[in-house]
Amino acid sequence: MKIEPICSDSMGVRSMATLVETRDLRLMIDPAAAVAPRRYGLPPHPRELSLLEEFWRRIASAAEECEVIVVTHYHYDHHSSTRFLEEIYRGRIVIVKDPENMINFSQRGRARMFLERIKPIAAQVMVADGKKHVFSETRLEFSDPVPHGPDSQLGYVVQLSVKDSTESFLFTSDVQGFPLDYQVKFVIGKKPSTIFIDGPSTYMLGLNLTVEELEASLRNIRGIMSQVRPSVMILDHHLLRDLEWRKHFVSLFEEAEKMGVALESAAEYVHMEANQLEALRGSLYAAKV
Repeated sequence: MKIEPICSDSMGVRSMATLVETRDLRLMIDPAAAVAPRRYGLPPHPRELSLLEEFWRRIASAAEECEVIVVTHYHYDHHSSTRFLEEIYRGRIVIVKDPENMINFSQRGRARMFLERIKPIAAQVMVADGKKHVFSETRLEFSDPVPHGPDSQLGYVVQLSVKDSTESFLFTSDVQGFPLDYQVKFVIGKKPSTIFIDGPSTYMLGLNLTVEELEASLRNIRGIMSQVRPSVMILDHHLLRDLEWRKHFVSLFEEAEKMGVALESAAEYVHMEANQLEALRGSLYAAKV
């Protein structure tokens, strides 16, 4: 199984767009990218906007050879109703978060607009929530909806397990680092060899993230590591909006090394240097680069 994060926060944009290729299926998960409208009171830096366009082209190019597209929820860094719709969705099976059930008001409206535009061009549109889909020897299994973070204020997402005859991959979507114990159950039950986790929003610690929620996330990620023993745990997305994210994970890195678990960002996973442009926005403007 080939797992390729196409772009991510550690690579310079808000995204978890991921290409997965098995012997009999190519699928793209959450084919979208975005930049923060404001950070440190500043708009996106030109370097962010330039990279965003480059990554959108990469997403569209990678998606053109896929049979299946998955959308785990309707935030704009995970889906789009306007960008490269033909290239990404035409003629493909599209599996989406249920647009009517366990969804907040904002995402319901976005889902309707999105589905109105892709249904005429997609080969088929199916609901993901709690479903299983088999493509030859590749099995896709979706969790029931879980909250986008510690409560349902930001809506719900679905997690995805991809399994072929030899390996398995787990995509958490936006659980924000498992602040809730029951967000972990699907992951532990699937026992994946590789896990892509969107970590807690440590850049919002003391604001939208409490110390207790961060401690719960660390406890639950540690629990996954000890019970599942994956080969690789990719930590990214919300977590990589913090330049000092590693200081919160010192003990976790130590335990991962003892267990033989590779704990790394998406950029590190694809052998790139971290490029945390959002977290560097203030410095970029100050340096006038």
